[in-house]
Amino acid sequence: MLKKFLRREESLYKTGRQRYEKGGGTIFYPTEIEIEIETAEKIKPAKENTRTVKAVLRKALMCDVKHLYNLFLEYSRAGEMLPRSMSDIYEHLRDFYIAEIENEGEEGEEGSGGAGRAPDVIGACALTIVWEDLAEIRSLAVKKPYTRKLIGTELIKKCIEEAKFFKITNIFALTYKPQFFQKSGFKIIDKSELPHKIWSDCINCVKFPDCDETAVMLKL
Repeated sequence: MLKKFLRREESLYKTGRQRYEKGGGTIFYPTEIEIEIETAEKIKPAKENTRTVKAVLRKALMCDVKHLYNLFLEYSRAGEMLPRSMSDIYEHLRDFYIAEIENEGEEGEEGSGGAGRAPDVIGACALTIVWEDLAEIRSLAVKKPYTRKLIGTELIKKCIEEAKFFKITNIFALTYKPQFFQKSGFKIIDKSELPHKIWSDCINCVKFPDCDETAVMLKL
């Protein structure tokens, strides 16, 4: 009886795994993109002042929480994002994708990655499910030296793929840079089109209720 039960469980697992991967479950696997970064030393010709490195996009882990907190703190101090507490990040950790670059410096070299040092978290983005047909892209941030290198765009793509996996049909965001989201297919909408439920997180904002962010929506 036990063997029969185990065979049945194994069969169900394989079937479930196949359905998961066919439905887009591989979106949760890490992916890599190549980006160009400036070298510390300026060389002529100018094209030699950059080098190509690989950025890994993956789901956030517990070890990333402090990095996320510091990244968001930088943006919130500049008035470009609402602050997020450490406890809030822990609570919503499963919402986050991060981008990181593995350090490539020699071991013991000052200012380099060195062996044993954790990779640098250079970007983050969260997909928060609001309702059965609605999700929000939140806390999109990329470290200043790595902006304009398509990292934010690739993080948004990850969130869109995950929304499709969960069969969510509408994704919105509140942003100071609507043009950036428009490049990924979002359209500007009136904030009154959004459900009242989404404003619960805005009560503690110093700009509430006079929100000066722009609402954008993507229909899948």
